[in-house]
Amino acid sequence: MKGASATESEFATRLGIPAGPAIAEAMMVERDIRLVELTGARLHFGQISTRASLDVIADAKKRGLPVTCGVAAHHLTLNELDVGSYYTFRKVRPPLRSEADRAAMAEGVASGVIDVIVSSHEPQGADTKRQPYAAAAAGTVGLETLLPAALSLVHDGRASLPHLLKAMTAAPARIFDLPGGSLAKGAPADLILLDADEPLVVDAEKLHSRARNTAFDGRKFQGRVRATFVGGAQVFEAH
Repeated sequence: MKGASATESEFATRLGIPAGPAIAEAMMVERDIRLVELTGARLHFGQISTRASLDVIADAKKRGLPVTCGVAAHHLTLNELDVGSYYTFRKVRPPLRSEADRAAMAEGVASGVIDVIVSSHEPQGADTKRQPYAAAAAGTVGLETLLPAALSLVHDGRASLPHLLKAMTAAPARIFDLPGGSLAKGAPADLILLDADEPLVVDAEKLHSRARNTAFDGRKFQGRVRATFVGGAQVFEAH
């Protein structure tokens, strides 16, 4: 909702943050699915963040409608309480939701109702973030933390590693008819060498992005990319 900076809740009220009801997201999802029913067109929801939206999409899939969806890594690992005392680096769009909604997003990935995990990479300059919460820009740096944040579902026992990697590789390639995301003969040799168990503490100052507005500064994860190959050529090696 226009002007909303948080999910409507007791927590947002206590902080005095302008908020909108989480149900507003599901209402838009329901509207768009009605259009899918009418037109037969394929529809991909870039990000969902609430159980109500997940339930609507799950029902649409059961009815055979050509609907897919994604979720941001921060909606799998953070909830509304993580904004703490007006921590604007965790002001994102859609806003962080309740713990029940966060858990629902993890369940959605594990069940396959949610097809794709995305970074929702939206860098912001320091001057747009270091403002009062309601006035600060929404968005977080997400590319470099996408994989370790998503791997938390594997370490929590909610999803298998192949299932999780599919949601970040093969699934988006299939949905958007891209040539990548596959190890098939003739496919682009875009690969990573991953240590899924290596401890990692996110340090905003060590990110490669020119922006430093990560929602995960200081967060402890497991999983680190040791090397990256694009088209068969090594373009990154961890030190």
